[in-house]
Parts: sequence; structure tokens; C-alpha cells
Amino acid sequence: MARETSRTDDRTGIERELKRGSLELIVLHLLEPGEAYGYEIVTKLTTQTNGSLGVTDGTLYPVLYRLERAGFVAVRWETPERGVPRKYYGLTDSGRDELARLTHEWTSFVRAMAKLLANEEDT
Repeated sequence: MARETSRTDDRTGIERELKRGSLELIVLHLLEPGEAYGYEIVTKLTTQTNGSLGVTDGTLYPVLYRLERAGFVAVRWETPERGVPRKYYGLTDSGRDELARLTHEWTSFVRAMAKLLANEEDT
């Protein structure tokens, strides 16, 4: 039974690392259509992936802060008539450039992995 737990832990670790390596791309992609606030980004990710991918606030906000510091997202505050102020994030021009760069990188990676796995199946 300890062996099954180890395999599950390894799989969870791989999924975590893949997610960590792609979160900037994910967030920039979700902001491409327009501004969104944190909870909205979390909801979009969960909805658009049918729950396959999800992040917590504790994972999302450090990514948003890094993207803001890098100049890839701009921030504005809005206070609704009722409720608390919300911090909206939107892509900058350099954020759009970074989204294109990361999308190209990810697409190249996926193609290479698909080719590698197809070759393994042929053997």
C-alpha cells in the first residue's frame, strides 16, 4: 500500500510541476480577452478546463504579482456600489508579446512530446 501512495505522490508532483511551469501562460491566456479579478480568473480556469485544472488563491496571486512586476499585466482598482474593492488585471502590450512567446514554446513542447510518444508506440 505504501507503494501505491508513492506512485500517487509522484504523479501529483509531476502534475504540480507541469502546472507551475505553465501558470504564467495560463493566466496570460485567461486575461487575453479582457480584464479580470482574481476570483474570476480562478473560476474561468476551472470552468474552461471542466475542473481538470484549478488553482487556489495562494497559488494564483504570487503569479499575478510576478506578472505585474515584469510589466506583463497592468492593475486597476474598482469599487462596486456594494461590496469590496476589486483589483482587476489586464494584459499590457508586453504581456501580449509574452503570451505569444509562451504559447509558441508550449506548442513546440507539446508537438515534441507527441512525436516522442508516437515513436515509443511504434517500437
